[in-house]
Amino acid sequence: MISHSPSATRKRTLGIDLGTANTIVVAPGAGIVYDEPTVCCFQAYDAVPRFVTAGTEARNFVGRVAKPLKIVRPLRNGVLSDMVATRELFQFVRRSVGPLRRFGKIRPDIGIPADATQSERRALETAAMDAGFARPRLFSEPLLAAIGLGLDIAEPRGRMIVDCGAGTTEVAVISLGGVCLSKAARGGGEALDQALIDYFASHHRFKIGHSSAEALKIQLSNVLAGDGEKDWVEVRGLEMATGLPRTVQMPAAEVLPVWLKHVEQIVHIVRDALSETPPGLSEGILEDGIILTGGGALDRMIADRIEAETGVRAYAAEGALHSVARGLERLIEGSSVR
Repeated sequence: MISHSPSATRKRTLGIDLGTANTIVVAPGAGIVYDEPTVCCFQAYDAVPRFVTAGTEARNFVGRVAKPLKIVRPLRNGVLSDMVATRELFQFVRRSVGPLRRFGKIRPDIGIPADATQSERRALETAAMDAGFARPRLFSEPLLAAIGLGLDIAEPRGRMIVDCGAGTTEVAVISLGGVCLSKAARGGGEALDQALIDYFASHHRFKIGHSSAEALKIQLSNVLAGDGEKDWVEVRGLEMATGLPRTVQMPAAEVLPVWLKHVEQIVHIVRDALSETPPGLSEGILEDGIILTGGGALDRMIADRIEAETGVRAYAAEGALHSVARGLERLIEGSSVR
């Protein structure tokens, strides 16, 4: 259910959407105050780690640093994978929103995958408190996404949210203020990036980075959606035989199987969730459709494939990229989920 929180408490609260790719922070009365990549840079990490920087500046170092510097990603597949890096990232965030510290110790509300284990939850709580935060409250990301989209989650009505993140894809059926059923596939958009990187390395002896893979995904999505007349894609990288940079053009159809394999994983868990949803909740889903959120929702072909395979209308929500952050903002502006 939704209940109101005292104003003084709101002033000491931050909402943190801790994503595998990006971390977004919202503050009461200020909206989004931090939106940067979830990545850290350390010196002598394997000996006595010394934090250097995080966020956008650290991302600019990716592929450009040598020992003793090391780039570390705090999360893998949507959950904490490096305690030291997560703690330092939380401290970096606290410094970035420093003026809020005058209100005392800050309590963070943090979004987590619906299927996060108790050990994963405890690890995240520990990292936050080690960084100087009060004990955090943890909320299911699909539930937060629904709140951020302005849905009345307290209604006795089934709604299906598909949260397409970089580290995990979650399908959740929401009703009466809670998650009634959830399915997840660990390895989201970043898994597709890696699959494209591996494909070019093995089939073309061509080395591309994550930024090139990300750009290729956008090109491929546009081609498959029928935008424009071209049916080919272009990617920049290094020829492994010579080590020289060059640009490769190829038919989009060649890399289509790599993309389809990723999308079929999403379609599979959506179908599983639909088959396990009670008939009383299915009625609402059939009427409202399947709602896609997260960065992966911007790939319009994912919604098209889900709709084609399930027969249920599927669409990307407006503001899909920031729906979880907006849900956190709604909580700290006067409501909480219990």
